[in-house]
Amino acid sequence: MAKSKKKPNVLIIMSDDQGPWAMGCAGTAELYTPALDRLAAEGMRFSNCFCASPVCSPARASFLTGQIPSSHGIHDWIKSGNIDVEDGVTWCGKDRPIEYLAGLTAFTDLLADNGYLCGLSGKWHLGDSGRRQKSHDYWCAHSLGGDSYTDYFIFDNDDALEHQSQYVTDLFTDRAVTFVNDHAHDADPFCLSVHYTAPHAPWREHEQPAEIWQHSADQDFPSLPVLPPHPWGGWDPSAEQRRETIQGYFTTITAMDKGIARILDTLETQGITEETLVFFTSDNGFSMGHHGILGKGNGTHPMNMYEEAVKVPFLARCPGRIPAGVVNESLVSHYDFLPTLLELLDMDNPLAQDLPGRSFATPLVDGKHQDGSIVVENPRVFDEYGPVRMIRDTDWKYVHRYPEGPHELYHLRRDPGETTNLVEDEAHTDTLDGLRTDLGEWFARFENPARDGSWLPVTGKGQVQMVMPDDNSESFV
Repeated sequence: MAKSKKKPNVLIIMSDDQGPWAMGCAGTAELYTPALDRLAAEGMRFSNCFCASPVCSPARASFLTGQIPSSHGIHDWIKSGNIDVEDGVTWCGKDRPIEYLAGLTAFTDLLADNGYLCGLSGKWHLGDSGRRQKSHDYWCAHSLGGDSYTDYFIFDNDDALEHQSQYVTDLFTDRAVTFVNDHAHDADPFCLSVHYTAPHAPWREHEQPAEIWQHSADQDFPSLPVLPPHPWGGWDPSAEQRRETIQGYFTTITAMDKGIARILDTLETQGITEETLVFFTSDNGFSMGHHGILGKGNGTHPMNMYEEAVKVPFLARCPGRIPAGVVNESLVSHYDFLPTLLELLDMDNPLAQDLPGRSFATPLVDGKHQDGSIVVENPRVFDEYGPVRMIRDTDWKYVHRYPEGPHELYHLRRDPGETTNLVEDEAHTDTLDGLRTDLGEWFARFENPARDGSWLPVTGKGQVQMVMPDDNSESFV
């Protein structure tokens, strides 16, 4: 088949609450992920990719728009404004869906303006899931954003709410496969986003595929730590509770991996593998006993910025464009994705002056530098979760909590496990002052003062309405 001269297709696969460690190719040998390992072997794996916020909704909004939470105004997971039940009542008793991204530009808008057919299959969790948003022509969206794997509601390319009992991972895979088959050879390219709810809890055995559940039935999971519970609200399971929790988490990932394999096989069957940019990532990270925590940024109170929470897997593949089998250790962030994608597609970025992200397309495509390394000149990444903010470079991480702390400072080269907080160590006063200054200046540059999360009452328990200029206390639980 002759190669098409149209722009490449784009396939974006996003998981939900997947730690950067949670792949076989990332070193967790007891976790069976052959499709993800295949993507890593056939493309590039980023070992230092960061989400913009260690909880789902603000992270997803930042990935789509390239804006930080203190610019787009989503600071916690969306608790109200999604579609809850058939009569349209929304979570927490609100009387209407909320379109949290109204007025904001997503990369799907820019791709659609350039001729792309955009489709979504899976989790939205940015409000009004019953409406096609951000220029999507195809819209199969989970009504809430997650919960039961076998008892849920979706909008299946229609404004009618449908109850489903099919294993949710398989349903979203089915819709993705159908989309690829239907549009593989259209005159115009497609951008398909497959947003799985896996591996987010709940991990109830009766809802999971029995054969996959049994795959790790006899595992002790030696790759994962067994530590005392964190003092900020940690995890202290029995041996049996630990085993069942990890087994459930691993089961959902392996089941998702099977779905990803089906989608990749469909690209191959249709002869468009070399014409399709494939990206895999997660919305935020996850700790499974790391630091004595179960969960992500709101797995502790105060909310945390540990590596396991703010780092995410990131894989990129396109044979002939992206070098195969490369591990890139550069610091990159989800807010870098929009400019990177536009550069890869040779599209202008009309938002370049207003967004914090920097494209890492050139080293992604060109491969190794003369010294054999692959490095993006992006020495720092930033993160936020309401009043918690982070600055990180290759050596240091500083976490600042407004208004009064506690603050944290770690030397990551000497202390990769973030076990020794150096914030009170006078030997590092100059380093601390420099990081604190740079953190404040960066956020001042890119935040919208009306949506600045540093002074908002974000607790990790959910956002119930858009940030209100007059009374932000009513926006969060």
